[in-house]
Formats: sequence, structure tokens, C-alpha cells
Amino acid sequence: MKSVARTDIGRVRSINQDVVMALDEYTKAPFNLYIVADGMGGAKAGDYASKALVQYVKDYIDNNDDSMIGLVRKAIEDANAKIYELSKNNEEFHGMGSTVVAAGINAGTLYAFNVGDSRLYLVRDGLLQITKDHSFVEDEVEKGHITRDSKEYKLNKNYITRAVGVDKEVEVDIFEVDLTEGDKILLCSDGLSNMIDDKEIYDIISKSESLETAVDTLIETANEKGGTDNISAILINYEREV
Repeated sequence: MKSVARTDIGRVRSINQDVVMALDEYTKAPFNLYIVADGMGGAKAGDYASKALVQYVKDYIDNNDDSMIGLVRKAIEDANAKIYELSKNNEEFHGMGSTVVAAGINAGTLYAFNVGDSRLYLVRDGLLQITKDHSFVEDEVEKGHITRDSKEYKLNKNYITRAVGVDKEVEVDIFEVDLTEGDKILLCSDGLSNMIDDKEIYDIISKSESLETAVDTLIETANEKGGTDNISAILINYEREV
């Protein structure tokens, strides 16, 4: 397994509230682990929330035993409880939270975990979004009230309906995918997915000579289109374990 992880401040924000972690060889658990977190709240609060989330998740997995699904889900729930308490009891962190998208890979199976609107895509003969955004506009699309190419969607796509640390408890969505040799997996924050459409993301990845080139080009392209948010991406090349 090989991956490349990058995060970039973008061209508008004064601080990077995104955090990425890629563990191709994870000695504390029998699976590979990848996380993108996108903080929300005031500058200090959002920055703290995303960093704390990633660290809390890793610490929980390092120190507990369970199935992959149980470990990662409980780790996110544990992080939620801790960030919520910090937000509740510390005025400077009030209202903070973070999205999270995580991937655990073992024995040819990918499990994706998400809260918020950071995404996981499978790259295989096209770009398939595995996770579902927890956002106002996606809820409206599902109800048939608007379409993804509508003006309302574009104007309101930043309003998320679920995040880690905002409420006392959090619901984590979990998805399972059987992988085949040569699959690529992309985890990203909305600073990437909001700036580049799916076809262009796929074209960049499929035409790039390496994971490094693909990720660098994705971030450069998002910046060229305005870079209005922090931009983060982890691109993984799946190779069957021997």
C-alpha cells in the first residue's frame, strides 16, 4: 500500500484548519488508517478541533482492541465526546467542531467512516463518491427540492448538518467496499471537492504519472480556481497484500 497526503492553506484563509494523517504501515492495528479532518469554528477553535480529533482517534485505536469497524467508530465517538466537553467548558473553544472522513483498509476491504462533508472517492473506471455529505443541500437534493447543478445548491453547499464535537453524541456513517488491484482511493476536504468537479478530479488522477503528481496537481488546480478554502487530499494506491 502506498499513499500521498497533502494539505494546503489555499489562497484566502489565514490559517489551515485541515489535518491529514496517513498510516500505510500502522503498527498498533492490523489495518492501514487514513484520516482527513476539516475544523470549524473561530480560527483557534477550528484549528484545535481538527488536530484534537485526529490525535484522539489515533490514541483510542492505539490503546484498544476491537474489529476495525468497532475501533474506528468508537474512536470517532470518543473524540466527539472529548471535543464536545472542551467546547462546553472553555469559552475560546465554544462552538468548535470538525468534519472527519477516515478509511481503514485490510484484506482487500475498505471501510469508510464519515461525519460532515469531507469525502471519500473510489477511483476505478471513473470517480465514485462512496461517502454521503451531511449537508443542507444534500438533504434537499434527497428530498427532491433542488438539484446539484442549481443556484441554491451552489450558494448553500457549505452548510453542514453533522460534525464531530458539536453535539453530545454523534452518528458515524460507515461504508464497505471490496477493492481490486490498482484501485485508488481519494479522501479530501471540501476545499478540493467544492473547487474541482468529479470529471476533472478523475482526469487529473488517471493521467498523472504518480500519486505525488496527482495530489500536487489537484491542490494546484483548486488554488488556480480560487483556493477559497483549505485544501486537503490523501490519495492511496491499493495493492493486494501478499
